[in-house]
Amino acid sequence: MRRTVRLLTGTAFAVGAAGLAASPAYGGDSGILEVYPSTVVPGGTITANTAACGAATGDASAVGAGTFPLAPSAHEHDLIGQFRVPPSAQPGTYEIVVKCSGGQQVTGDLMVTLTSTKQQVQPKGSVKTGVGGALGTDPVQTAAGVAALAVAAAGGTWLLHRRARGDGI
Repeated sequence: MRRTVRLLTGTAFAVGAAGLAASPAYGGDSGILEVYPSTVVPGGTITANTAACGAATGDASAVGAGTFPLAPSAHEHDLIGQFRVPPSAQPGTYEIVVKCSGGQQVTGDLMVTLTSTKQQVQPKGSVKTGVGGALGTDPVQTAAGVAALAVAAAGGTWLLHRRARGDGI
């Protein structure tokens, strides 16, 4: 059994390592426009980057932001540009287009929402679960429940002690 588990585990790790080695590095896929963050509230700033071409202009007019320039970034062969989503933008998914000087086009999706995904709402007040347990707050019933748990714990301990000594159950 252990040998089979080791064999399967080793195979899984080998397949995973091969998959990671075969996947492209950041910016390695030249046909993709990366839009970050991919979800934004109106008024937010978006960064778009691609490795599709050497010179390009971005078009975010679908969301109402117009065109934006892309310039070489610190990453080799990547172009990067920024634009601001107008405060009047409506919720929905918009296509951002980058047109390369050679005629090639790459696109990416931008989702505009009314609430930020980064904001977490903290709960306020107590949890409304009712008063007392299912049986109520009667002290006699509470004592009976505690006694039943004590008997179960003592019985379990006694059975485990007999089994450890080898008396059998």
